[in-house]
Amino acid sequence: MIRVENVSKRFENNDTGDSVLVLDDISFIVNEQEFVCFLGPSGCGKSTLLNLIAGFMRPSAGTIRFNGSEVVGPGPDRGVVFQDPTLFPWLTARRNVEFGLQALGFNGKDRRNRASESLDMVGLNGFRDAYPHQLSGGMRQRVALARVLALEPGALLMDEPFSALDANARERLQDELLRIWADHMKTVLFVTHNVEEAAYLADRIIIMGPAPANKRKEIAIPRRDTRSRSSAETSRTIELLREVLAELPCCIPPHQSRSRT
Repeated sequence: MIRVENVSKRFENNDTGDSVLVLDDISFIVNEQEFVCFLGPSGCGKSTLLNLIAGFMRPSAGTIRFNGSEVVGPGPDRGVVFQDPTLFPWLTARRNVEFGLQALGFNGKDRRNRASESLDMVGLNGFRDAYPHQLSGGMRQRVALARVLALEPGALLMDEPFSALDANARERLQDELLRIWADHMKTVLFVTHNVEEAAYLADRIIIMGPAPANKRKEIAIPRRDTRSRSSAETSRTIELLREVLAELPCCIPPHQSRSRT
């Protein structure tokens, strides 16, 4: 479904002539209905890569294709869930979910039906008339997920969506996401720096480090019918991930590192 071919991203500073290489010649394929986690320390280009796939920015080199077509901008076929829910505070949960549908030209009845279905999917139909300030952080993130699901995208692109939540809320939303993924067979790309989260959620984990050579290792996780945080399989995966990450150099945020072009 997603093909990333020799992609690099360099951020230029037009005032100084300096630039920062964030992604360097990275390639991989994501299959339909696969759950892939990008794991690595902060500053190694995980979010930049997700933004490139979303079409929010263009690569400096290489190509990204979604279902065979080159990605040249954002589109409803790729739904993005951010770390911050970014809800409109003056709209109810249902109206927040309807917002993207309205922009796409759906009529009122279809918008309401889709919004109700999506809120039900994330367990929030009983809160459809609540405003964001009346919801917990986890519930606001559920609304943000429902807003994306209402568009019926082919892939969910998720940028550390649970990192701001407490441990209990994070685990509940992880379970909810896995249920939605299993029921609706979405392709999911999930950015995280949490080893336990990646080991529990992913079919495949792409471990990233700082440029050059951002893609350091791929780990496929064969799954049984059910997943468990406490299984021997999950424990082995966590141990392996920690070993690989321990060998990576620390990433330096792009605004603190410059290299002359």
